[in-house]
Amino acid sequence: MAGKTNKGRNRKSSQNAPVPAAVAAVADDDTSQQMILSDAPIKPELSLSDVTNGDVNGNVVNSESNDIKEDIIKVSEDNADLENQETKQVLEGEVQLYPVTVKTQGGEKLDLQLNPGDSVIDIRQFLLEAHETCHFTCYDLFVHKKDGSIHQLEDHNEISEVADITTADCSFEMVAALYDDRSIRSHVDRSRDLLSLSSLHSSLSTSLALQHEIKQKTPSNSDPAKIEVPELDNLGFMEDVTSSITSLLSSPSNEIKSVENIVFSSLNPPPSYRRLVGDLIYLDVVTLEGNTYCITGTTKMFYVNSSTGNTLDPKPSKASSESATLIGLLQKISSKFKRAYREILERKAMAHPFENVQSILPPNSWLGLYPLQDHKRDSARAESAVNLTFGNELVGMQRDWNEEVQSCREFPHSTPQERILRDRALYKVTSDFVDAAINGAIGVISKCIQPINPTDPECLQMYVHNNIFFSFAVDADLEKLSRKRGEASSESATVSIADKPDASDASDGAAESATVSIADKPDASDASDGAVERQLNENERATYASANNDLKGTKAYQEADVPGLYNLAMAIIDYRGHRVVAQSVLPGILQGDKSDSLLYGSVDNGKKIFWNEDFHLKVVESAKRLHMKEHSVCDGSGNVFKLAAPVECKGIVGSDERQYLLDMVRVTPRDANYTEPGSRFCILRPELINAFLQARAAERSKSCQKQVMEPLEISGSTEVKVEANNATSISEANDAALQECDSAKEGNQEISEDLYFNPNVFTDFKLSGNEEEIAVDEENVRKASSYLRDVVLPKFIQDLCTLNVSPMDGQTLTEALHAHGINNRYIGKVAEGIKHLPHFLDLCLNEIVVRSAKHIMKYLLRETEDHDLAAAVSHFLNCFFGNCQVASLKGASNASYSRSQKQEHTSDQTSGRSLRSTRSTRKKQSSFLSMTSASLWMDIVELAKLKYQFELPEEDARSRAKKIFVVRNFCKKIGLTIAARKYDLDTVTPFQPSDILNLQPVVKHSIPICSEAKELIETGKLQLSEGMLGEAYTIFSKAFTILQQVTGPMHREVANCCRYLAMVLYHAGDMAGAIMQQHKELIINERCLGLDHPDTYHSYGNMALFYHGLNQNELALRHMSRAMALVSLSSGPDHPDVAATFINVAMMYQDIGNMNTALRYLQEAMIKNERLLGDQHIQTAGCYHALAITFNCMGAFKISQQHEKKTYDILVKILGENDSRTLDSLNWLNTFKMHQLQMNTQKQRNQALNAASAQKAIDMLKAHPNLMQVFQAAAIAGGNSNVQNNPVTVVPLSRGRGIDERATRAAAEVRKKAANRGILNKGVPVLKVANVNGMGLVLKPKGLGNSLENQSKKEHPVGLGTGLTSLDAKKNKGKV
Repeated sequence: MAGKTNKGRNRKSSQNAPVPAAVAAVADDDTSQQMILSDAPIKPELSLSDVTNGDVNGNVVNSESNDIKEDIIKVSEDNADLENQETKQVLEGEVQLYPVTVKTQGGEKLDLQLNPGDSVIDIRQFLLEAHETCHFTCYDLFVHKKDGSIHQLEDHNEISEVADITTADCSFEMVAALYDDRSIRSHVDRSRDLLSLSSLHSSLSTSLALQHEIKQKTPSNSDPAKIEVPELDNLGFMEDVTSSITSLLSSPSNEIKSVENIVFSSLNPPPSYRRLVGDLIYLDVVTLEGNTYCITGTTKMFYVNSSTGNTLDPKPSKASSESATLIGLLQKISSKFKRAYREILERKAMAHPFENVQSILPPNSWLGLYPLQDHKRDSARAESAVNLTFGNELVGMQRDWNEEVQSCREFPHSTPQERILRDRALYKVTSDFVDAAINGAIGVISKCIQPINPTDPECLQMYVHNNIFFSFAVDADLEKLSRKRGEASSESATVSIADKPDASDASDGAAESATVSIADKPDASDASDGAVERQLNENERATYASANNDLKGTKAYQEADVPGLYNLAMAIIDYRGHRVVAQSVLPGILQGDKSDSLLYGSVDNGKKIFWNEDFHLKVVESAKRLHMKEHSVCDGSGNVFKLAAPVECKGIVGSDERQYLLDMVRVTPRDANYTEPGSRFCILRPELINAFLQARAAERSKSCQKQVMEPLEISGSTEVKVEANNATSISEANDAALQECDSAKEGNQEISEDLYFNPNVFTDFKLSGNEEEIAVDEENVRKASSYLRDVVLPKFIQDLCTLNVSPMDGQTLTEALHAHGINNRYIGKVAEGIKHLPHFLDLCLNEIVVRSAKHIMKYLLRETEDHDLAAAVSHFLNCFFGNCQVASLKGASNASYSRSQKQEHTSDQTSGRSLRSTRSTRKKQSSFLSMTSASLWMDIVELAKLKYQFELPEEDARSRAKKIFVVRNFCKKIGLTIAARKYDLDTVTPFQPSDILNLQPVVKHSIPICSEAKELIETGKLQLSEGMLGEAYTIFSKAFTILQQVTGPMHREVANCCRYLAMVLYHAGDMAGAIMQQHKELIINERCLGLDHPDTYHSYGNMALFYHGLNQNELALRHMSRAMALVSLSSGPDHPDVAATFINVAMMYQDIGNMNTALRYLQEAMIKNERLLGDQHIQTAGCYHALAITFNCMGAFKISQQHEKKTYDILVKILGENDSRTLDSLNWLNTFKMHQLQMNTQKQRNQALNAASAQKAIDMLKAHPNLMQVFQAAAIAGGNSNVQNNPVTVVPLSRGRGIDERATRAAAEVRKKAANRGILNKGVPVLKVANVNGMGLVLKPKGLGNSLENQSKKEHPVGLGTGLTSLDAKKNKGKV
């Protein structure tokens, strides 16, 4: 959607109509300038030293940077700036915007800028977002051509198909259409939404910018130099992180009341005789004036009828009381409504355009408002809730999800514009499917939808709702386990839960899932039940894993995009302990089992394999793109088949004649590091396969070059003359080898084409073919697994040590692991490798603990009745984070809750009884009542050992878990919402049932992404890293435009584009443009990722740096304060990014002359860096450098030399003497030395001058003795009678030396105290947000010349003395 509206182009920002959602980022030039205070981008790796190469106006000091900025301006003029352009290039095609006039239903004219490739649906979306037309929902669009002809537009038509807008000889008109039952209800819902501000999500950044703008306009603050920047006390909150919770959420917007009530009348439905004349609905409306109206909605309009009381009188009350829209009618009958509606539109216009856009899949919030908001009457909300009709919808109202998805996949995609239309359609349909799947899964778990197989056990029941197929993630081997229960009992009588299962008693599930307590040694009978129970648990975990693998496989085949091969839309929903798999319904599957519908794969674990040549060819084509090998397998009868997919896959022909491939649980081979029984779903990640192939290609290329160089070296080392023909042959051989290497270098794809992986090795399926080929297949998988264990894993640990990878919470840790091709089961190995880094060790251990506790919590939720949910969850949290004993109930046992309850659960499942009926026979005793902290943590320790092969120290783990960011991590994984209040995790029961506010579904989905835009972003990042800013800006603009059209603005990839665009503008010196882009990224991150996501933290931090570059220091510090509050919630105070943030805050205070506060932050950053990373780390060097800059600003040149010398020594040790950063540090060191010499020279001159002046004064007094009497009399009058005994000469102030001595003593004292407290641990190197990278770009301290004069007037040097003393006293007081 490339179009945009031009209406109101010259209005003030507070009155601008919101830009259409799909094009909000391509706003007009004037609008862009007006939003400078509320829009902007940012890069997490930015540090203050990166900002400091610009002056207060945002101009880059470096002339080279100025040239780059001119290049970007030129590129913007040539290619059209992202915000102002009327011509955009999308890949090799161009997106041209042309002005088009639209005549609205109200008679007004609205200007739009459209592209010929836009569809009519795009135009409707623009009109729906514009304030002038937002309340029109039922209309037809007509095009008026220059020749006088008029044509009606169909929704799915492109504009170019019906009109040529490039010649400006056509216009559009909105003509009212007839309402029907569906459209008139949609119109009423739309009108209600327009009258509410609940859809407006205001960002704190926008509020801060608006407050700052208002403050600047007040007469008292007209002079920016007189504005005082308040000091932000953020050092204290780091010691009490839980207090940050209360400030995270902002209170909802105050609603503007426009009408008392709009409800469907009890006169509905219209009687038959009124239906025949067009009546569709009746509404009861109470206006703010207190008047009550009964409104009739007809096929043509809305009007006020004459009904009073309980009797319908359909006659219009007044001829003027009618309108084509409901809002238009309300404006006629109520003046207060008209005024309030105008205020609502103005309020929405003041917000950023992105704040009015709805996020398709908003993130779950783990915090809810506290104290709770009053629950007020809302008729519209009540009607929506009561009208939920799970399974009772009209057939015609249900969407055929599968047909929509597959039809979108069949769209043509040969040109860029066609690919955009196809990607947009797929994104919209799959997003709608996921939303419908979530609602349906909630209905399934809440028992609102009836199963299609009600006689089966509840865990095996299936459901169909809204043309979506739902099933629980339970393995089909449950029946087999039930039959083998007696056999397992006899075989495992002496097996304990901690023992490794043998092949005889292991199921196909994952063995690491057992949650049975081992507090008591089981006897023979207990062991038999425990074996079956363990196998059931393993199967449950296996199905969880298989569902995940199936979703990954579905994504992989969607990305392979082989014509003629289809996959179902799929989503996984975790809610209240259940995992529900939602899929679009396969055509014909519900009409009976056709014998010829299964063409490929097996439905009985390989006993019988189906095969079809045509289907196989398509699967082979997909397999090549996914690096899967075509191989031979045998079925149960010994027949040999060639497959290019897992044996368990199912190739089915639907009733629509499309060929579907299902159950892709292994698109990558098994992990050879986990081949024991019970781990068949432990597979390698696709990222690892790609990395392994790239490494193999690079190795082969390197060995090829080596083969070429060896003969050259031999011929060069010998002095024997070779005959001409021999020399020629050698040259030809070398040329051939070089050509071979060049052909190998053409791409890793060609080199790795000969390596494909057999997905069925290390499985129970029987492979066919010669043993040598099978051995080679197994060896390839072993090599890939060894590459993971021996190369990727150590490299990832090293990246953590060097801060090249710096995850901040459990989610970012998981994303980092997956990006490197590492499965979560290796977290224990990662934890063992980073024991010397306390912050990352905490992160890994807490992730292990939270993931283990999550499985226990899910079981607890499944076994808990609705009325006990709040009590059960709060009790679990108290056992987890507090020290809770058994809940008060007679007969409750202190033993682990898991064994007895799970055995009962197992028995119920195997006997086929319903879980709900079982619960009713339990004597009303819930499983959570017997849980204690000891039993819970015993199970967590056992799970950690089985799942992650990590020995979790229980007491240490319990103490580490008592942190608010661990609570946050756990709540996000469960979908739990708790009250946003301060929690004391050191108490026995920190949580109460009233703190549990909500349980939300956690969703995994396969919504496709725009691959072309993603590739453009990667290319742009490469250009940016090489300093090619103009090219990077153009590429990021293209990617941004494509994503805007495909996904709309509310998407994470759009935020990435905004961030990189901001980075380009920042490096070019355009701070205002950078702020505008960065603000967009911040809003998107808050809406799509969450208020406290690490990316949101980086967004606020970068906003602060950009505002600082514009010399808007108050805004900068307030954004930095928000960033520190966010990082405290996501990662806690002990993280390297916290220290980097402190350095940035310190340098902001330094630039405004507040050295006292700046030095406090720097000292705190130094303590954190030395404790977390060690005193020889590159980020510690950056902190030393920042301290050196600060002391230089204070005139303490000697101390600045000392700190810069430490910086230089660290950099020499880590980077070497010739590194650019080391040379920058050396230049700074020489500069500080020069400042010291200049000060010493000035001091010597002052001493000589003062001595000469004193001698002249003495000679004058000797020559004129009467002057002595005059001076003595003046001294006595001034109260200084001892002046005659004092020396007459004036001793000059030794500013520099005095400051140096006091500063040295103070700094040494602080370090001594830190060492005594054991804080100065030596750690291992690292860096992410370090200032060292930009040492040559550090901002020249403002007012350096005047700082020395100011220092002489103070008793203590700025930043020392009372500042540090008060800080130490504060800390010591906190410890007491």
